[in-house]
Amino acid sequence: MLIDFIGSLATGLGLLGVVLLINRLILKGRFGRWIYPATVALGMVGYTVWAEYTWAERTVAGLPQLEMVSESGDPVIYRPWTYLWPQATRVLAIDLSNTRTHPEQPGQVMTQVVFIARWQPIRAVSVVYDCNEHTRADVLDGVTMNADGSLTGAEWHALAADDPVMVAACRAGEEGSDDRASGA
Repeated sequence: MLIDFIGSLATGLGLLGVVLLINRLILKGRFGRWIYPATVALGMVGYTVWAEYTWAERTVAGLPQLEMVSESGDPVIYRPWTYLWPQATRVLAIDLSNTRTHPEQPGQVMTQVVFIARWQPIRAVSVVYDCNEHTRADVLDGVTMNADGSLTGAEWHALAADDPVMVAACRAGEEGSDDRASGA
């Protein structure tokens, strides 16, 4: 949050310098002194809007092991433009570095589902997806993985065949097993 404030202030002051030079040297003061605070305000608001609307992509891009699956957000009354142009406030991603398959359970993929929300700590949950049965089991306390890759004590939940998280996890599991099979 402090970095966003510093970025906003730097943008406002940088834009002020540009307008100051243009108004004094090129336009010979045609704009009054009102242009300077207006420029700072415009620069700060512009930076803040840019930072709010791009944080999801910038956050996931900064974590290359994550693959963004979906983003969502709710419109808020004190930001009426969010009704027209929705702003992402939550991101759901899978951690590709923690995506695994078991040789004896080829249709199942274990991964970490990562929940990222604006101004909130990042949370992750280990999940096993059964790509053939379209089900999901959260790996919580009391769930154990047997030597053959099967789960004991897991509660399986039915999913739609086109569930975006399951589809991304299954694709990552197939790519990972292909890489392991080729010796990469």
